Amino acid sequence: MMTLLSWLLGILALLVLLPVLVLLVQVLLACLPARPVPAFKGPRPRVAVLVPAHNEASVIASALATIRPQLVEGDQLLVVADNCTDDTAALARAAGAQVIERQHAQLRGKGYALDYGVRHLAEAPPDVVVIIDADCQVSAGTVERLAHCCIESGRPAQSLYLMHAPAGAGLKVQVAEFAWRVKNLVRPRGWTRLGLPCQLMGAGMAFSWQDVTAANLATGHLVEDIKLGLELCRDGKPPLFCPTAQVTSQFPTSQEGLTSQRTRWEHGHLGLVLAEGPGLIGRALAQRNWPLLAMTVDLLVPPLALLSLAMMVVFTVAWLALLALDIVLPAVIATVSLALLGAAVLLAWWRFSRELIPFSVLLYAPFYAAKKIPLYLGFLLKRQVEWVRSKRDDN
Repeated sequence: MMTLLSWLLGILALLVLLPVLVLLVQVLLACLPARPVPAFKGPRPRVAVLVPAHNEASVIASALATIRPQLVEGDQLLVVADNCTDDTAALARAAGAQVIERQHAQLRGKGYALDYGVRHLAEAPPDVVVIIDADCQVSAGTVERLAHCCIESGRPAQSLYLMHAPAGAGLKVQVAEFAWRVKNLVRPRGWTRLGLPCQLMGAGMAFSWQDVTAANLATGHLVEDIKLGLELCRDGKPPLFCPTAQVTSQFPTSQEGLTSQRTRWEHGHLGLVLAEGPGLIGRALAQRNWPLLAMTVDLLVPPLALLSLAMMVVFTVAWLALLALDIVLPAVIATVSLALLGAAVLLAWWRFSRELIPFSVLLYAPFYAAKKIPLYLGFLLKRQVEWVRSKRDDN
């Protein structure tokens, strides 16, 4: 009985150690000097910027104002006002965008809006489709860089997509900003150092016309971007990280919006891991598709808060087993895992976040993780499966 318990605890400790090791390797690689950015080749591709928008009247004009100056003759700017009940469509037209409106009571979600927009663009196909969310600010030169990166690599291109805490935000949102930075900057930068692909992030994505028309966009999946990236990689088109292109947005200011957003992202991520993770690992190994294997391994690293919670649970159980039953190895593995996780987080903060986020914010991180326990219990008891837009403010 003792031997069986020791084996079970050891396996549990190893299951937590593996994603910690992946995270640590990504952070260490990300700290290496960035490689030089090659110069663009050939003429600028013709671009269509596609903006899916659902009740975005408060932000759509600001987003379009950062996109329009980057367009040249022959480019298109298309807003899909999807199931809107506000002035999104009118404001987008006033801002100089072409607007199409879509209404459907059952098929709701960003994926359906993207599919509707791409089918409309087929009337005058561009070389590249760049997808920007309606709440994003697009840095100068981003559209051109994404277009060139996509065409010259022959692969989908993903910009650096960061989310910021609004002015005056509390510690919880600041921790969320740090976790997002680790996920969307540090980890893909690390994988890129090995020539490996990144996950698609939902905004700041560029696809060749051939790839976007072949993709299965019409889906209501909670993390349709991640799923799409994996499907493209499976078909030989692994997404390429293009950090010199950048889009940004802000976390919602309302508690309801924050909760809705986190639930959608994390339930969608965990659901995708359980549904497709093992199959993707098997397919990648069988086909020797190393980019797909790298993307799947990255996918299997849980959100930072969940990884920290799992680490603490395993550490506590392993040490109780050591003290009560003299089972040593799981406690050793758990202690090493906890130290490596702490090192990865501190290094990521020191190298990529210390100028933006005070160290004191990291001290709040364990409490932030603990407050997310109901979200993870909700995944087990009442998983969210339908796409719901996050409320952006307190109005």
